[in-house]
Amino acid sequence: MASPDRKSFLLRIDPKLWAELEAWAQQDLRSINGQIEFLLRDAVVRRKKSAGAASQTRPSAADGAPGDPPPTPS
Repeated sequence: MASPDRKSFLLRIDPKLWAELEAWAQQDLRSINGQIEFLLRDAVVRRKKSAGAASQTRPSAADGAPGDPPPTPS
């Protein structure tokens, strides 16, 4: 039974992918549900890190980023 603080949903997944995830979960001593949740959390953390890094290194229009219109004179 799912805890009240967790969202339940139906996931349709390819049987070959399921088998790979199941084997991976067994190696990591997790349930298949725990493994999927672990992978999703890791993906979210990585996405946040890459989005933060991209926004810090992204050139602004004033820097002449490709495809941006030239700055208007003041």
